This record gives sequence, structure tokens and C-alpha cells, in this order.
Amino acid sequence: MKNLVQVAGVIDAAEAAMLVEEKTDWLGFPLRLPSGKDDISEAAATDIISGLRPPHAGVLISYLTKADEVAAFCSELGVKAVQLHGDVETAELRALKAARPDLYVLKSLVVKEDNADELLKLVDEVADCVDMFITDTFNPATGAKGATGLTHDWSVSAELVRRSPKPLMMAGGLNPDNVAEAIRQVRPAAVDAHTGLEGADGRKDRAKVRRFVSESRRAFAELD
Repeated sequence: MKNLVQVAGVIDAAEAAMLVEEKTDWLGFPLRLPSGKDDISEAAATDIISGLRPPHAGVLISYLTKADEVAAFCSELGVKAVQLHGDVETAELRALKAARPDLYVLKSLVVKEDNADELLKLVDEVADCVDMFITDTFNPATGAKGATGLTHDWSVSAELVRRSPKPLMMAGGLNPDNVAEAIRQVRPAAVDAHTGLEGADGRKDRAKVRRFVSESRRAFAELD
């Protein structure tokens, strides 16, 4: 699994169709958020996901921490991949893999100013029970662990890529202007953007999405 481009925070069917037209690989759906402020209903997300065809796929972005809850929700939505941003215990990750070996599991690595060693330790501990890692940026002002629009120290992500036996998706403040350089410096298997592709109206801007995908593909091609 490499050279993937994901756009997260799909808000409706029209936006999803645009992302597919612009050749986004994976579409991310943050649901049952701790804030209770989902951008899309679960029913609408399920309808969109059911209509996606390879290479396009829907990904659940979840803060749930219990294996049985995650597995059940993935079944309800019809997704084959889940991105876990909560503080999930290693035992729960193992239980999820045992219950749903068909599920592609991504575990977040939230980069703070001083937690590189902690993240490297986590990679060593859980690499055998996940399929991919995804970095993101912690916002100390709000406590948010994702969709912050903030970048982080890319050298940390680069070290995580070198250390991890599993592929890594890079996220955290990526946009059309910085994604190519991020790929060159970090050498991730995939990239993800959310707020960096939004227009003033809060919807994904087609021109930004097109540039993000194009810049990502160009930089990935340089590494191959």
C-alpha cells in the first residue's frame, strides 16, 4: 500500500463525487466525534461509501477505543478501513485484528513538541497489530488530536517512517503548497489533508484538491 492520497472530512455526496473526479484514493469520514459535531450523518456516509469503487474507498475516522464498538461501527458503515485516533490500548488493537482480520487498521501517532520517543515506543509496541500508521499534529491550545490545520516537526515523521515496519500516512497541516516537500523530506507511503483543502465556505475547494493530488503524485513519482 503506497503512494495513496486521502482527503478527510467529507461533508456530503456532492463533495465525495468531486473528490472521486479529482482522483483522490481514499475518502475519510470522521464520525461519532468526541465533540458530537459530525460533518455528515452516518446514513449519508453509508450511502456514499456503498457507491465507491476501487481504487476509491471510504475510511472511518474514529475516536472509539473498544474493539467490539469499532468492529460493529465499521460493519454498519460498510468500510474496509478504519483510522483510530483515540487512546486505544494494545490489547484492544489485537482484539480488533482478531475479530476483523479483513479490516485495514490505521493507528494515529499524534506529534507533540516533546513526545518523539513516546511515539517510537508505540510503533514498536503495536506495529504487529496495525496495517498503517498516520501522523497528525497536536494543538496544545485546544487539545485537538486531528484536523488542527497545524504542521509539526517533519523530522519526527521521517524518523517514524524509518523506524516503522508498517507504512505511514502523513497528515497534519498538509496543503497544495507544502505536500510535495513533505513527501520528499518524510518519504511516507501516503498523505492526508482536511482543513488545508477547504475554501472560505468550509467545503473542499476543487482547485485545491486538484493541486494537492497533482503535487502528491509528482512527489511520489520522484521517490519511485
